[in-house]
Amino acid sequence: MPTRSPSSRAPRRRGLLIGALALALTGSLAACGASKEDTDDGAGQTSSGAFPAKVSTKFGTVTVKQRPKRVVALGWGDAETALALGVRPVGQSDWLAFGGDGVGPWAKGRYATSPQKIGTLEPEYEKIAALQPDLILDTKSSGDQTRYDTLSKIAPTVGIPKGGDQYKITWEKQTTMVSQALGVPDKGDKLIADAKKEFAQAAAEHPEFKGKTITVGSRTASAWGAYVHGTGRLNFVERLGFKANPAVEKKAGKAFSVPVSEENLQLLDADLMVMAPIGTTAKKISDDPLYKSIPAAKQGHSVVFDDTNLSQAFATDSVLSVRYALKHVVPLFAKALN
Repeated sequence: MPTRSPSSRAPRRRGLLIGALALALTGSLAACGASKEDTDDGAGQTSSGAFPAKVSTKFGTVTVKQRPKRVVALGWGDAETALALGVRPVGQSDWLAFGGDGVGPWAKGRYATSPQKIGTLEPEYEKIAALQPDLILDTKSSGDQTRYDTLSKIAPTVGIPKGGDQYKITWEKQTTMVSQALGVPDKGDKLIADAKKEFAQAAAEHPEFKGKTITVGSRTASAWGAYVHGTGRLNFVERLGFKANPAVEKKAGKAFSVPVSEENLQLLDADLMVMAPIGTTAKKISDDPLYKSIPAAKQGHSVVFDDTNLSQAFATDSVLSVRYALKHVVPLFAKALN
C-alpha cells in the first residue's frame, strides 16, 4: 500500500511554481541545442540510443526527441528501473522511505550522487521543475489526470499505461516503458528475459505451487487488507503457479487492494497466506488471536514477513527487486506449504 513520504504534504506555492517552471523551460531549451556527441552527463549512458522514442500511455503517445540527460523518476519503482538500465535520475520519489538514495538494497551502489527526494502521493512540483528535467517517469502511480497535466507542463512525462490506474502495472510493462523512453529498448528486453527465466526456474522447481490458492495481504497499525489480481504482489505469486484467493477477488474493485474487517478476517483463508506488516510489526500479525484462528494459520500455511528488506522487495515489484525477492520468498513459500 502506498505510504506518504514526509515531504509529500508540502504546500504548493503558485509563485514559486511559475518561477520554477520558467527555469525548467530555459533548461529544456538549452538541452535541445546540445549535440548528440555531448554524452558525458553522469547518467551512465554513452550512446545516443533509439530516438526519437515513442511510448504509449493512458494519456496518449509521448515522444522523447533525444536522449534525456536529467531524468526525474516519480512512479513506484521507476528510479530502480532507470538504474537497472544504466541511467541515474537526478530526482526520485522514495515510496517506502528507504532513506539514503531512496532505493532498496538490491539497487545499492548504483547512484554516483544521491538524487533529490520528491514527494510521493503529492509530488512537489516546484522542486521537480527546479531540477530542470528533460524527462519525467511516472509509470506506476495513481493515474490522476491533474497530476499528469501538471507534470507534463514541466517536461515530457511518461505516465501510466492504459489500464494502469491505482498502481496496476507489472514490472515487465514498467521496464518496457522506461527502457523505451530512455532509448534502450533492447536492454529492457534483456532484463525482462533474464528475470522471466528465474521465475520459470523457480516454478519448475516447485510444482507444488501450481493451482494452490494464495492470499497476499497486509496489516497496518489500524487495518487489514488483501491485494488483488493485476497488482505487483499478485503477479509475482501467480508467475510461480499460485491462484489468487477467489473470495478476495469477488470483492475486488478498481483499487489495488480490498479492506478486510476483523469480523471478516476468515476471508484471508487460502492454501497459503502471505502477510506483510506496514507501520506495525510482524508479531502483531502472527500473534493476533483472530489471525491465528484462520485455518491456514492453524495449519502453518502462513508466511508473515519479518524481514523489512524482503517485505519491501516484494512490495516494490521492480525488475531489480523481484529477482531479490525470488531468492528469499520461494523457500519460505515451499516450507509453509509442506
